[in-house]
Amino acid sequence: MIDKQKLIARFISYVTIDTESDPNSETTPSSEKQWNLAKKLAKELEGMGMEDVSIDKNAYVMATLPSNVGHEVPTIGFISHFDTTPDYTGANVNPQIIENYDGKDIVLDAKENIVLSPDYFEDLLLYKGQTLITTDGTTLLGADDKAGITEIMEAMKYLLAHPEIKHGKIRVGFTPDEEIGRGAHKFDVEKFGADWAYTMDGSQIGELEYENFNAAGAKVKVKGKIVHPGYAKGKMVNSMLIANEFIAALPQYEIPQETEGYEGFFHLYSISGKVEETHLEYIIRDHDRQKFEDRKALIQEIAATMNKAYGRAVIELELKDQYYNMREKVEPVMHIVAIAEEAMKELGIKPLIKAIRGGTDGSQLSYMGLPCPNIFAGGHNFHGRYEYVPVESMIKATEVIVKIAELTAEKFDR
Repeated sequence: MIDKQKLIARFISYVTIDTESDPNSETTPSSEKQWNLAKKLAKELEGMGMEDVSIDKNAYVMATLPSNVGHEVPTIGFISHFDTTPDYTGANVNPQIIENYDGKDIVLDAKENIVLSPDYFEDLLLYKGQTLITTDGTTLLGADDKAGITEIMEAMKYLLAHPEIKHGKIRVGFTPDEEIGRGAHKFDVEKFGADWAYTMDGSQIGELEYENFNAAGAKVKVKGKIVHPGYAKGKMVNSMLIANEFIAALPQYEIPQETEGYEGFFHLYSISGKVEETHLEYIIRDHDRQKFEDRKALIQEIAATMNKAYGRAVIELELKDQYYNMREKVEPVMHIVAIAEEAMKELGIKPLIKAIRGGTDGSQLSYMGLPCPNIFAGGHNFHGRYEYVPVESMIKATEVIVKIAELTAEKFDR
C-alpha cells in the first residue's frame, strides 16, 4: 500500500522548488535553478538505496533498481522531467490541499476572485470525494511533471521495501528542459541502457499514449519602414499591418481552441512589434506526417506570395522541425503498450488509449532508439493557475509502475 501522506509530502517538496525552464537560454539546463531539484533527486535516490545513481554535467539524473529474479528480463525504464513551463510562473508555489472534495467551486484566491469551478472544468466532478492538490491562484502547480517524478520515486521506494515483488532491472531518469522541447536532446540513451521505457507525463487517470504530434516551430520576421507619420504618404511600410495580413492568410479555424482529437493546428503564441519590424512565433502541429508537411508548405507559400506581392522580402521565415510522432517507432514493439494496458486493467483502471495533443520526451527518445509510450501522471489544467492533481490518481500511477515491473518479469519467465 502506497503511503498517501508521504506521497503528498514528497510531491509538495518538489513543487515548491522553482524549476522554470528558459527558452532563450543556450545552456543545459536552461535555468540554473533546475539544478536544485536535480541534486535533491540524486541525493534521495542514493538515500533510498538505488544503485548507479548519477547526475551528469547537464543535470540528467539516472539510477538503477537491480533485478531480483534469476531469469533474464528486459531492462525497462521510467522517465519524467523536473522543469516547469515558462508559460506561467512556477516561483513561490503554495499548494492547497482539498480533502474529500465536495464537487463545488474551489476558491483559489478570494482577493482576486480566482475560482476553480466544475462549471468550467467538468473533469473536477470525476474526483468528488477525493483529495485534490491545487494552486493558490497565483502560480502553476508543477504537477507537469513533478507528479510523474513523485510517482517514480514512490514506486522505487515501494519495490525496495517489498522484495517479494519480482522484477527485472529498472532504470529511472529525470530530465531538464522538456517544456521547451529539449528534454531528450542530451539524454544518453546508451548509458540509460533500457530496452524500452515509459514517460510518466500524461494527464488524467488511465491515459496511455503512443501517438503524439509531429511538431515544428516558425519564426516570422516582418520588415517595414519607419518615417514621420505626418509625411508618410507612399513611404511608410507598417510591419504590424503586414503581420496582420500574414496572420489572416492562415486557416482561421485551424487553431488550438477550435481543434481536437487528430486535428492539427497553427498556433500563434508570441507577437511583438513596431512599425519597422514585427516578430511572430508559431508552433505547427499535426499527427499525420503528410498533413504536417502540408502545413509547413502552406506557411512557406504564404511568405513567398506576400514577398512577391510587395515586390521585396517583407517576410523572413525560419522554420524548424521539433519532434515527430512516436507511433512509427512504437508500433513494431506494441507489446510494451500491451503490458501497460494490462497493468492498468489489473488495478481496476480503465485504459484511455489516445493520441497526445502535444509532445513528450518519449517522442524524441523513441527516435533515438528508446521506444517510450506515455502513461498518466494524474494532473489537469497544466501550465496555469487552474492546475490541480488528485492524490488518488498519483497513487494509482505509482501502482501502475510497480505492476508494469512485475508483469514484465512474469512475461519473460520462460
